[in-house]
Amino acid sequence: MPVRGEASRGTAGFSTGDDLSRWGLSPAQSEAATAALAFLAQPPAGGEPGRFLLWAVTGAGKTEMIFPLLNHILERGGRALVATPRRDVVLELAPRLAKAFPDISLATLYGGSTERWKDAQLTLATTHQLMRFYRGFDLVIIDELDAFPYHNDPMLAHAATYSCKPDGHFVYLSATPPAKLQREVAQGRLLHARVPVRFHRHPLPVPQLLKMSTVAQCIRQGSIPAALKKGIQISLQRDAQIFVFVTRIAQIEAFVELMRRTFPQIHIEGTSSQDAERASKVIAFRERTIRLLVTTTILERGVTIPRSDVFILDADNGLFDEASLVQMAGRAGRSMDDPAGKVVFASSRRTRSQVKAVSQIKKMNSIARRKGYLHPPSKQPIQQR
Repeated sequence: MPVRGEASRGTAGFSTGDDLSRWGLSPAQSEAATAALAFLAQPPAGGEPGRFLLWAVTGAGKTEMIFPLLNHILERGGRALVATPRRDVVLELAPRLAKAFPDISLATLYGGSTERWKDAQLTLATTHQLMRFYRGFDLVIIDELDAFPYHNDPMLAHAATYSCKPDGHFVYLSATPPAKLQREVAQGRLLHARVPVRFHRHPLPVPQLLKMSTVAQCIRQGSIPAALKKGIQISLQRDAQIFVFVTRIAQIEAFVELMRRTFPQIHIEGTSSQDAERASKVIAFRERTIRLLVTTTILERGVTIPRSDVFILDADNGLFDEASLVQMAGRAGRSMDDPAGKVVFASSRRTRSQVKAVSQIKKMNSIARRKGYLHPPSKQPIQQR
């Protein structure tokens, strides 16, 4: 039965017999996992799989939170599926799942995989592989359901629905749930738990709004606005790695040349979905050989670079919706040694998407503060300006 508010309310003292201590979860992660376990322990109503949303901020440690859920199902002889949009995430998760569940048969499925016909207790797959299954799993976990290709693809959503047994359970994972699910949460029609804080227990960096001309104008004029130049110089002085997000692939080469003329002392590169060297550039960026990387939303999620600042240019462009802005902002402040970071929304005008993205980030910080998940203020680093 749907309840209003967060599913974690009303679960105090609840026990499924699952021991969370072995997973090393933070207080926020433990509370969310407990709520999700309470959901799994209840049979779904109406002859359809139950649904639960794990709404966790970027960098909250979603993977660690699904381990006790998988364990709950597997220990009871059930079958579980974890679906994620990208092949690289599947390849990254596979050894972690194998280590966490060494006695469980694991199938790893993606385009070109050799395990396509393996019958396993635990299946890890790219989202497209959902179409291979019919009522095969007691638990289906959909990671990043707001991302391509799952988002706005009715065929994949349909395939996901039928991959789960009628008496099974769905758990959705997202930092930026689609508007439809957010409405269901607000209306009390979708059980959920929020994880409003990262593992290091510091607040999410709140974006600063910067008024500046468009990227196209910068390229035409051959100059970087003084405010942007100053912001990047401050980031360089504090030794940060710098993401610069733009909307158009066609602008990257010209803008990289402009940035190189402006900051000749550092190594600057650009990348996009059309760049065959993207993977090697991301590695060089992580290793600090590249100090500033101009990119598109291809790097808005799934990339963690320690000590990084984020500048989102043309933040008023329609291509950058609320979810994209939150995801791009989520590249900053992820590491323990630099949890504050800096995020800048730079544009010629303020938009509803920018305002809502800032509001969502502030709301998560407020929830984390109210629940006592954050370190005491005296232990928090000074926000870089």
